[in-house]
Amino acid sequence: MIYSRITGTGSYLPGTPCSNADLIARHGLDSTPEWIVERTGIHSRHLAPAGVAASDLALEASRNALAAAGKEPNDIDLIVLATSTPDYIFPSTATILQDKLGMSNGAAAFDLQAVCGGFIYALSVADKFIRSGSHRRALVVGAETFSRILDWSDRGTCVLFGDGAGAVVLEASDKPGVHATALHADGRYRNILAVPGHLHGGQPTGDPFLRMDGQAVFKFAVKVLAEVAEEVMAAAGMTAEQVTCLVPHQANIRIMHATAKKLRLPVEKCIVTVDHHGNTSAASIPLALDEAVRSGKVGAGDTALLEGVGGGFTWGAAIITL
Repeated sequence: MIYSRITGTGSYLPGTPCSNADLIARHGLDSTPEWIVERTGIHSRHLAPAGVAASDLALEASRNALAAAGKEPNDIDLIVLATSTPDYIFPSTATILQDKLGMSNGAAAFDLQAVCGGFIYALSVADKFIRSGSHRRALVVGAETFSRILDWSDRGTCVLFGDGAGAVVLEASDKPGVHATALHADGRYRNILAVPGHLHGGQPTGDPFLRMDGQAVFKFAVKVLAEVAEEVMAAAGMTAEQVTCLVPHQANIRIMHATAKKLRLPVEKCIVTVDHHGNTSAASIPLALDEAVRSGKVGAGDTALLEGVGGGFTWGAAIITL
C-alpha cells in the first residue's frame, strides 16, 4: 500500500516583527497593546513590504522545505498552493512559484482556496494524489499577504492578521505518515467572514476589505474544530492520549485553548505561534509546524493533530506521524 509522509518542512516571514504598539502608531488605531493581547494573544506579526507577493514568500518557504527533505525542485511532480491572496487573478500563484523555483519538469501545479482551512485542504488533496499512485512527491504550500486586504481603520480585524508562508514536502512511503484527513464546508456561514468584493471593468466593486463577525466566528470555530478533530482521530483509530502535539490554525489564543480543552488535551501540547505571527490564514499551520520541528518540540516518530477553520465556512483536520 502507498502512503504519504512529510519529509521536510519550511517557512518564511517577511521583514521585521511589527509590534502592537508599532501597528497602533502606524495606523492611528483607537486601541492599546494590552487590549490586543487580552483579546487575541497576539504581540506582533510580520507584514510584507510593498512589491513582495505571496509567491515570493512561498518561494523562500519552499526552498527551506526542499532543503530539509534533501530534494531539488525538479524532484517535485505536484505543487498544491493554498492562498486567499494570490499574486494575480490568473495564472495561479502555484505556477508562478514553479517558475521562480526554476522547475522544468512539467509538474502539475494549482492553487486551492479555502481561506484559513486552506493548508489542511491542500495537504488532504496532495495525500490523495500520492496514495493514488499518480504522483510521488508533492510540495504543499500555504502563503498569504493578508495585509493587502485589511481595513486599517477596523481594529476588530486589522490587529489579527499577518503575512507569511509555510511549506512541506510530501512523499510516497511504505509507512503511514498522513493517517487520516477530514474536510468539511458550509456555505450558509459565508457572510460571517468574507471579503465581499471583486473586480469589474478594472475597478473594485463591493467591499474589498476583510469583514468578520468575531463572536459568530468564535462560536462556530470552537464547535467544528473539536468535532473534526474527534472525527479524524476516530478515522485513524487513535485517541487524544496518542497525540504528541496539536498544531491548530493560529487564529486566536482563546479559540486554540478552548478547542484543546474540548479535546481534553493539555494546553502544553498545543503549538502556539499566534503571539508572534498573528493569523497568517493558510500559512499558519505549516508555519507553526516548521517552527515546532526546528525548535525540537516535535520530531521523527511524533504524532501531530493539525486542524483549521476559515471563511466559507471551511474546516478540516489531519493526523500525521512525522
